[in-house]
Amino acid sequence: RNPLVFWVVGLPPTTWLLLFFLVPLALVWVLSFAELRGVVDMEVTGTLANYVRALDPLYLQIFGKSFVFAGLTTVVSLVFGFPVALAIVFAPRRWRAVLLLLVILPFWTNLLIRTYALIAVLRSRGFVNFTLEWFWEKANAVLSLLGLGSFQLLGDRFMPMELLYNNTAVVIGLVYVHLPFMVLPLYASLEKLDRSLIEAALDLGASQLRAFATVVVPLALPGIISGAILVFIPALGSFLTPDLLGGTDSQMIANVIERQFKSANDWPFGSALSFLLMYLTFGALALRALYTRRTAGQGRA
Repeated sequence: RNPLVFWVVGLPPTTWLLLFFLVPLALVWVLSFAELRGVVDMEVTGTLANYVRALDPLYLQIFGKSFVFAGLTTVVSLVFGFPVALAIVFAPRRWRAVLLLLVILPFWTNLLIRTYALIAVLRSRGFVNFTLEWFWEKANAVLSLLGLGSFQLLGDRFMPMELLYNNTAVVIGLVYVHLPFMVLPLYASLEKLDRSLIEAALDLGASQLRAFATVVVPLALPGIISGAILVFIPALGSFLTPDLLGGTDSQMIANVIERQFKSANDWPFGSALSFLLMYLTFGALALRALYTRRTAGQGRA
């Protein structure tokens, strides 16, 4: 109500946002229309050559691979995150805060450290392969007693499993990093769920699975969409996870952008790739806003 208080409180963060976010972003956007003059010199000419080059099949393939990785990350996070969110919602009230703390606990550790820890888990002599080999050795003893040595030889061909420096490792790493971003919106949506609706569906003869599909999922749809956006967009622009966990064929578009700004020293092309990725992000947010508006309109109707 007091204009002076409004400006005193709002001016510092607005200035910070303008100087350290919007202005640098605008400079990168301007650079996307520049041309290289020599090794380090650039001239803004208004050219669209950088965007045309970004549409080369090679880069479109990398964009497509990034979309596939981000999509798989979103789907897997939803599959694993929904039961976790349900478990937290239906847990005793005194345990909910503890369970939510466990969900957000990974944020207390630096992403780089968590990624290197995942390398220790997935590598050839890591915890996963070590555990599987231990169980397989115990199973081998049983197989030998039963005279099933052929199965023993079959299993030995696949041990240890190659879980690192491939596409599978990238998806595992992305899910590991972004799973909390799916669980928290789902929890916020499911917490508002009227449990009497589930009881009514069961009383009317619906099975547990049908009640879940026809009652729980539709009511949790806003949380599903919010979680999908919060997972898909950061996963699409992920850089560190594919760089450390992926192989030469597992690089995403963010890794290409990083190389343009560093080793290739082609800032105009890197800027164009960056803004193409940003345009795709804005498109996803626009679809989310459109869905929200339509849902709100149907609710009022």
